Amino acid sequence: MRNYFKNYCLNIVQRGNFALSKAIQKTVDDVVPKYISSFSYRNHVVGLLAGDVQSGKTSHMFGLMSAAADEGFGVFVLLTTDNNLLQQQTFQRANRDLCDFCVCNENDYLKFTTNNMRKPAVIVLKKNGHVLRQWKNNFASARFVAGNPIFIVDDEADAASLNTLVNKNKQSTINKCLDEIKRTASSSIYLQVTGTPQSILLQSIKSGWKPYFVYYFHPGSGYMGGNFFFEEPEMKHIILTDNAEATELLEEDDEFPENGLKTALRMHLVSSAHIMLNGGKVCNFLIHPSFKVSEHNKFAEKIGNYLNDIFLTFDEDETINILKSVYETLQKTKQDIEPFERIKSFIWDQMKNDQINILILNSVASFEENTRYEIGNNIIIGGNSLGRGVTFPQLQTIYYCRVAKNPQADTMWQHARMFGYDRDPDLLRVFMPPKLFKLFSDINRTNNSIISQIDNAANGVDIKIYYPSELRPTRKNVLDNKVVGIYTGGVNYFPFYPTNKSIEELDELLKDFEDNVYSVSLKFVVNLLECVGSECDDWNAKAFIGFVNSFIADNPLAQGTLIIRRNRDVSKGSGTLLSPNDRALGDSFKDTVVLTMYKVTGSKGWNNLQLWIPNIKLPGEVTYYSGDFMNM
Repeated sequence: MRNYFKNYCLNIVQRGNFALSKAIQKTVDDVVPKYISSFSYRNHVVGLLAGDVQSGKTSHMFGLMSAAADEGFGVFVLLTTDNNLLQQQTFQRANRDLCDFCVCNENDYLKFTTNNMRKPAVIVLKKNGHVLRQWKNNFASARFVAGNPIFIVDDEADAASLNTLVNKNKQSTINKCLDEIKRTASSSIYLQVTGTPQSILLQSIKSGWKPYFVYYFHPGSGYMGGNFFFEEPEMKHIILTDNAEATELLEEDDEFPENGLKTALRMHLVSSAHIMLNGGKVCNFLIHPSFKVSEHNKFAEKIGNYLNDIFLTFDEDETINILKSVYETLQKTKQDIEPFERIKSFIWDQMKNDQINILILNSVASFEENTRYEIGNNIIIGGNSLGRGVTFPQLQTIYYCRVAKNPQADTMWQHARMFGYDRDPDLLRVFMPPKLFKLFSDINRTNNSIISQIDNAANGVDIKIYYPSELRPTRKNVLDNKVVGIYTGGVNYFPFYPTNKSIEELDELLKDFEDNVYSVSLKFVVNLLECVGSECDDWNAKAFIGFVNSFIADNPLAQGTLIIRRNRDVSKGSGTLLSPNDRALGDSFKDTVVLTMYKVTGSKGWNNLQLWIPNIKLPGEVTYYSGDFMNM
């Protein structure tokens, strides 16, 4: 009898993490019976495992892999982003946690073939064209692969796996390689895993990468994520900086004016002193100024200069009072913080013994620099390398001032390395400008909507996404322009060639509504939308129903505005529907779904059918996205 999953959970419990074991058990209980035990061994199935950034996705991935091994899967591929450090971290963790597996590195083809299905094998690969092509050939050469299913787990699946040439009718290299690896086996389960699923949820069915099922696992207790930072009315953990501070810092060659970065550095010194005085081995301060390497160096130089200033003036009243002021600010949330004199002495000892490290983490940093933040007192500065998969232990202070010209929700959220479990919430501080705070708050609201939709849907596939107009869900090159529907809040949409499923049914639904304006349940709005359609593709009732259902998932009591008008003498195909007065009336409701139902006389091109025509306006200055709208 196979016991791969049982042994995996036992390992976790023996390390003292019973709560994590219980959470993984729930994921396995929810996913395996529906999608793995019932696998046909004939098809290539795509699924999505979604979780919050840095909430423990790897543990749940390994749990599902162990459970799949119990179901008879023997060949596993575990994909990481194209980063040597991350690939090696994942390989080492798989070696530790999947102790019953034959765990193979990228060069372990002989180990893989010699194992010959005696134990389930997992190969940990970077999403790199050369590596993937080599292993496609390796799988094709191994006699036992073709006749068995392959289980592929794609960590950060939205990062490099999707087809970036979809709008050029071509296939990008990584996407093609992954397709080819799937096809080396008779059947496959391809499990996409990410904390930012926007681009995956907006894939088309014909792309082959839209998930058949979606499962979201909730983070465990003690997790500090989006709601912790961006839903608190008091903003205890957010310190707003000037919107132009980063630019000013770069323009000042010699001076380091009083600003948020200075305050953040002082807070890090105090926080790290408290943590290390209480037995902590590491405390990290993360600075994310921009993606430019030259700017990372400039920030590092300024931080070094200011640390030197503190060191040289440490006994002066001004420096002591500045540190005392920061200490008192932290004491408001961390009431049991160590006495100031102990904090001050510890900071002095660290500075005197040169134990505060300034690390630059970017594309040109060495491997040694990339790994030195696991212990000690570290100030980390970088750009894109601070994103996916990189975990900073005991990250207590974050200075984030990067604002992209065309911000993308998934990229921004992945750079939010402040999320996680091992922080002291009372000492945690994030410095950012107001416009970034607003963007993060908007992203968090949409993330909560996505989670609600997954939790409330039968299979979690038809997810609707909406953001403020200045914020894109993901990069444009992975979304098929022909099938992704994009709608704008505040704009009126109606079918030019409307149809009614049943005029009589609509009459019955609306019989108690005289010509007037009403506040109605959004569930009633859905009932009305289900009764109307169009003779052509100018109106997608399912997309609008999906958007309304997403609002219901957020708030089951949500209300919409219903405007009823009968005996409207409107011509078919005239290009307009609403009267000026009704348009102005609908526009006066900014923050609700507005559905206007016109019943036409039928005398102007409607074959005397007195049918109902819908006009819908989605709320706010928001852009709404619907995946695969032509095939819904």
